Amino acid sequence: MDNNSNKSTTMDLSNIKSMPIRTFWITSIAFFICFFAWFGIVPFMPDVVRDLGLTPNQKWNSIILAVSGTVFARLLIGKLCDKYGPRICYTYLLILGAIPVILIGFVQTPAQFLICRLFIGFIGASFVITQFHTSIMFASNIVGTANATSAGWGNLGGGANRLGMPLIAAAVVSFGVADEVAWRYAMVIAGIIAMAMGVIYYYFTQDTPEGNFSELKKLGKMPTLKKDEESFKNVLKDYRVWILFIVYAASFGMELTVYGTMDDYLQNTFGLTRSMAGNLVLSFALMNIFARTLGGFFGDRFGRLKGLRGRVVFLTIILALEGLMLSIFSLTTSFTMGIIFLIAFSLSVQMAEGATFSVVPFINKKAIGSISGIVGAGGNVGAFLAALLLKSKSAMAETKALASSTGLGEEAMRAAQAAAASNAVSSGYFMIGGFVVVAALASLAIKFSTIDEKSVQTETATSASAPYKFLGTKV
Repeated sequence: MDNNSNKSTTMDLSNIKSMPIRTFWITSIAFFICFFAWFGIVPFMPDVVRDLGLTPNQKWNSIILAVSGTVFARLLIGKLCDKYGPRICYTYLLILGAIPVILIGFVQTPAQFLICRLFIGFIGASFVITQFHTSIMFASNIVGTANATSAGWGNLGGGANRLGMPLIAAAVVSFGVADEVAWRYAMVIAGIIAMAMGVIYYYFTQDTPEGNFSELKKLGKMPTLKKDEESFKNVLKDYRVWILFIVYAASFGMELTVYGTMDDYLQNTFGLTRSMAGNLVLSFALMNIFARTLGGFFGDRFGRLKGLRGRVVFLTIILALEGLMLSIFSLTTSFTMGIIFLIAFSLSVQMAEGATFSVVPFINKKAIGSISGIVGAGGNVGAFLAALLLKSKSAMAETKALASSTGLGEEAMRAAQAAAASNAVSSGYFMIGGFVVVAALASLAIKFSTIDEKSVQTETATSASAPYKFLGTKV
């Protein structure tokens, strides 16, 4: 489907009367809410462990399940977007996805908790719909920036919940609810907000600049089901999709895993308090406000200068930097130097995510949803595998440390366990950094045909007469 004539060529975010701009805001907020709810339980994990009696293994399994469910949901939702449109898909995802978020507030056993964590992970598929929706609302001269910004601002939900969820819990406690069960009420409230957002999405957005998929099908402007299925088969055969799958595993997947384990690593390695470590990780997550946008912005800029190949080259450079920064950080024993390289990693990993989705819309414009789903699932597969690596290395090292320090006293055992965990995770980070560099080199294999290059050049030339605006400013 090609809607170039009505796609927005600017990102003047104050122009909410424009359907692409209004959609950008609503889809970004919806994504924010989904991430907020997806990881909403994280700040309450100490309370959950006490309340439900979770074992360390069950706690790790809950982390793995939370990203595992998203893999299947992202693969499915992309195909559904191509068929039914992002408006209907997002509406159903928000309303149905809110159910396990609400139900987790009523769990009584570890098994019930783990099941809810698995199904809550399905709302992580919201990323695919957001990327699909912005991809078909914005022209090629700015689609990378639009995709990166919507994704980055949405990802903020995964960090904002560290402040937001405790505030919701505190508000609940002020009404007389016992502190130890406040986490349950907070999750129920987050689910209700997500459900309400589903209603808003249905009534205030549309699928494309021209209208909804149902209307376009009646007018004969949508591909038939047979062609749609053929397109999906072509997607699965396209090697570039699977390279981007690996690239996103090496960027978003590693960000999820590193930030999910960084609190403990900073405490064990540099002796930080839990509060200070948590605030540092939150500050890195807040870099999504601008870092991911930078990735999409420079992807667009490289694209204007060097065509589609330019987008790939920038992706390779920033992804390689991400891997190097993480590997160097893993070897650092100085707190000051560690923070410097951790900032560099945070900036580069988020820029790499933005750069990835400045390439995705140009692989196959007839199957943007399916491709976004596959690539997006790569992020969760990467997170799953990296979490397994760190879990196995850390568990083995900690077990040996505890066994060797038995009889030396509780404090000595804790110190030995912390040191063992730090060394194991450090080794894991170094290995992950190496994998990211290899993925960066693999991305150079992504090629585009001469026809694709000329098509984008034509579209860019058509939109070149419009000022290149971002946030209302000419760039």
